[in-house]
Amino acid sequence: MDYLADSFIQNRTFDEIEVGDSAQLVRTLRTEDIHLFAAISGDLNPTHLDPEFAQSGQFRDVVGHSLWGVTLVSAILGTQFPGPGTVYVSQSQNFFRPVTVGDTLTISVTCREKFEHNHHIVFDCKAVNQSGVKIMDGVAEVATPMQRIRRPKVLPPKVSIADREERFRRLLGLVDGLPPIRVAVAAPCDGDSLRGPLQAAVTGLIEPILIGPGRKIRELAEEQSLDLQGVRIINASGDRAAAETAVALCRDEGVAALMKGSLHTRELMRAVLSKKSGLQTGRRLSHVALASVPGYPKLLLVTDAAINIAPTLEEKADIVQNAINFAHILGIAEPKVALLAAIERVNPLMPVTQDAAALREMAAEGRITGGVVDGPLGFDKAISHRAAAIKGITSPVAGEADILMAPYIEVASAIAKQFEYLAGAMMGGIVLGAKVPIVLTNRADTAQTRMVSCAIAQLIHHHNSREAK
Repeated sequence: MDYLADSFIQNRTFDEIEVGDSAQLVRTLRTEDIHLFAAISGDLNPTHLDPEFAQSGQFRDVVGHSLWGVTLVSAILGTQFPGPGTVYVSQSQNFFRPVTVGDTLTISVTCREKFEHNHHIVFDCKAVNQSGVKIMDGVAEVATPMQRIRRPKVLPPKVSIADREERFRRLLGLVDGLPPIRVAVAAPCDGDSLRGPLQAAVTGLIEPILIGPGRKIRELAEEQSLDLQGVRIINASGDRAAAETAVALCRDEGVAALMKGSLHTRELMRAVLSKKSGLQTGRRLSHVALASVPGYPKLLLVTDAAINIAPTLEEKADIVQNAINFAHILGIAEPKVALLAAIERVNPLMPVTQDAAALREMAAEGRITGGVVDGPLGFDKAISHRAAAIKGITSPVAGEADILMAPYIEVASAIAKQFEYLAGAMMGGIVLGAKVPIVLTNRADTAQTRMVSCAIAQLIHHHNSREAK
């Protein structure tokens, strides 16, 4: 390829084009193209965006917008034939077949007629798919440049589709067909902490039991236009009472999961960790954040972002094992665990690197089981093959991590929140190791995040119930 030629864009003038001359463009329709076209145009027809609706429609599948193909005609006319300086006058188009994801269109424009008096050219436009079947045809008239134009090629900004709704549905799909579970919700006293469990109930994930000041909960539901019909409410005067009552329901009445509302994590966990009346099992409790991150090809688990502040080596081993066990429940047969640090070698001045090396050895000796554990690894090396290759790192985990094990709570919390707030990740959070799964979301988390967390709790409960039989 001539690099310099490829760096410029130039036209063909009116005098240089003859009747019968033509140009082509080949493009394959991707799901991202459909979503981007919908975002730009505002055309949200479910035929293009809703697989369930599309399956019941005329074409039995999601199809691309017809005008997507027309934009490819515009791309040829504006960039190569005639190219820069071309101005549309008119275009008519006929559509014969739909375009589905994966179809490859060959777009052709051919000079049909030239008009000397105004330097207009009429082009025949045609598109066929990979099987040679005609998708569309039509006619375009353009005002053609008379002067040669050659300009440096201006590349468009890189665009990515952060399809939060699609990833949200995908995560809820983990529990398709599972019956709802009873969940004790402690102090759902703000909009999102009340809306989350109620929406999860409508979706069939849970049967919430709301514990807190009953009058306040009812007034909040009315303000937020939320339906409390059929929802059990247990009155509790304050956060501590709500937490203790919710824990008691899980401990004594077979309620399947505990969910944090608007109270502080410390208040809920005090009740959970009570030696006399809590939910401890002898296992270490740890938090796992589940993230569906745009640009990363699979789910990522981040631990521990909420419970263990500065874990010891033995505590880290338990945290890793909890995360591996959870990954198995998600269907990840042999999760890859990246032990995060700032560098990839052991440095006596950096205890985190020593802990990572020790944890790697513990996995090799069978004291941590069920996954592939490696470290120390920098964050970039854990999730990027390219970064690992540039650094010359050979590791079965590098670029393939399923679990990111952070050295301290600050690191795990920062990673999880950056995923959500900067990368647009869909998140969920759960505490493992207690008698029941604990939905432990941040007070600023959205109702969607709370719903995903409820789905995780539902998945864990049903898995544990099967294992107990």
